[in-house]
Parts: sequence; structure tokens; C-alpha cells
Amino acid sequence: MSDVMNIDDYLAQGGVLTSPDNVPARYRGELLRLMSSFVDSELAGSAGFAGAINFAPGIKERIAASRITLEKADHAERVLNVMGSFGTDTRRYQTQHDWAARVARDADFGAARTGGDMRLSVFRYPLDGWTDAVAMNVLMGLATGVQLTELTRVSYAPLAEVFREIAPREARHAELGLEGLERIAAADEGRAEARAAVAYWRPRVAATFGVAGSARYGTLARFGLRHTPNETLLARWEGLVAEKLGPLGLN
Repeated sequence: MSDVMNIDDYLAQGGVLTSPDNVPARYRGELLRLMSSFVDSELAGSAGFAGAINFAPGIKERIAASRITLEKADHAERVLNVMGSFGTDTRRYQTQHDWAARVARDADFGAARTGGDMRLSVFRYPLDGWTDAVAMNVLMGLATGVQLTELTRVSYAPLAEVFREIAPREARHAELGLEGLERIAAADEGRAEARAAVAYWRPRVAATFGVAGSARYGTLARFGLRHTPNETLLARWEGLVAEKLGPLGLN
């Protein structure tokens, strides 16, 4: 028991772990849950954008959607490989859910997870045309950037390294979305359509940050798996949305 307490103290003081062999059981459970949420979200996001490729109005946009589809699947694989070092059957894992499955557009799914599918709830809603896909990509891309500031600092060093490799490419996905949204919002009709899409996706992306005052946050913070409360991350995202969408008349 004293060994476990020593590791807990070590983690609480900013220590890092480097191997599955020295990971306490509860830490392992929380780490696997964190990785599952990321992998499932990336696979579901990739599946959604695979469908959006055919919404693209031109070659430039088709390439952007294809790149996002490819790289999100690659990011899922990189984190899934870390899960494999903990004994996860990676081949079985990636086929256990229908990643393209979506609920109705008007469903109120909240932030719930169901049936072992750990994707963020925003990835349960369907994309509805090109403008809708671009708006979702921008809002969720900015959120992913904020959330990756946490993930690149997790106390399990091999995973933190993977997230540091992933972060610049995820940032580029948001940039591609902003370039597309700028083109769409340049025309009055496109701006009106983009406003409607932003209004639809904004609360659904906000829900991915979780609730304020989360009880689980304290546990994750002690393990070094979280460093910043949900409400602080949400506020950062809201600030970025205002900064990026304001000049386009979409905030």
C-alpha cells in the first residue's frame, strides 16, 4: 500500500510515468478511459469527414476534407498503439463500433456516452452539407486545440509524446476550416448559412468540455492527467471563437 501511496504523491507533485509496468490500477483505468475517448472521437470524426468529401464544392476543399479524414484516422491509430502496450486488442478495438453512426440532427444527446463508445457527444450528430461540415470543423478544431494543451502534459510520458506530435496537425485542421469558412462567409448567402451552422454546433462543441466543478477533475488532477478545470478550458475556447469568427461576422 505504501508503494501505491508513494506513486500517488509522486504524480501529485508533477511526476511522470514511462511504462505500463509501474502504473497503479486506478491510474491505468483513468488513462485508458482518456485514451479511449480520444481514439473513439478521432475515428468518429474521420468517418464523418469521409462523408463530407463529396459535399466539397471544389478540388481545394476536397483535398482539405480528405486530409482531415486521413490524419484523424492516423491520430487514432497512434494513441491506440499506446493502448496496445496496456494489453488492448487493437485490431478488435477499432472495429467494435460503427464510427459513422449518427443520431438525428435534432436529438438532445447531451454529453452522455453509451455502450462503451467513448466518442465525445458532438461526434454523434450528422453533418448536413459543406458549410455545416466546415463550421463544425472550425468550432471543434479550436476546441481540440484547447484540449490538447491538457493532453500534451499528461503524466504518462509515451502518451504525452504522441499528443505533442499530433497537436500541430490538429491545429492545421482548424486552419483549413477557417480558410474555408472565410470563403463561405464572403457572400451574404453563405454568411447566413454559416451563421445557422455555427448556432447549431456551438452548444454541442461547448458540451465536450464537460461540466463546471467536475468531481472527477480532482482525481485526474492528482494523477497528473488534467491540469486545468473544465470551465477554464471552456472560457479559453469561447475567447478563441470570438477572436476567429468575429471578423467573419459569424460570432
